[in-house]
Amino acid sequence: MPMPVTLESTPIDGLLIVKTGVFHDERGFFSESHSQKMWQAAGFAGTFVQDNLSKSAKGTLRGMHYQNKPESMGKLVRCLSGAVYDVAVDLRKASPTYGQWHGLELSGENHLSFWVPAGFAHGFLALEDDSLVHYKCTAHHAPDCERALNYACPKVGIAWPVDATIITQKDADAPGLDDVDTNFVFGEG
Repeated sequence: MPMPVTLESTPIDGLLIVKTGVFHDERGFFSESHSQKMWQAAGFAGTFVQDNLSKSAKGTLRGMHYQNKPESMGKLVRCLSGAVYDVAVDLRKASPTYGQWHGLELSGENHLSFWVPAGFAHGFLALEDDSLVHYKCTAHHAPDCERALNYACPKVGIAWPVDATIITQKDADAPGLDDVDTNFVFGEG
């Protein structure tokens, strides 16, 4: 049974909302969350090399993380159970949307995925206990290239839907937009 993939653009070039087909019956549902052939037919050409899985308590904020070149990382993010508010911030120098953010709710109910390409800071806030988030990544974790943007940077102004109550010190201490260390340039691969 074909499970169609639909890629929807967002107001920020490069960010995509991904809808995969979901088949429901008396047993529950089935969804083919990634098929290289179908994704390529839909216009997506990324190659994934690592999968990550996290479980978060309600109020946990993870982010806003990114990896600089040469290990820049794109992420395909999906919430398997629970719900999160997922956000990406454009960090591509010379981008007309530099410093702007886009967010959406991902949940085990809506089956949406969010494509966050390299050049963006990414993070999420768990809206429910035991929120299980799966990310397919285009690069391996590289601690030397790992960076972060402060989730509460007033210059970016992310409108989180609820207050974060669990935040690592590393994320709380991350620099604001004026002080981030990025090497992304809009239009470069």
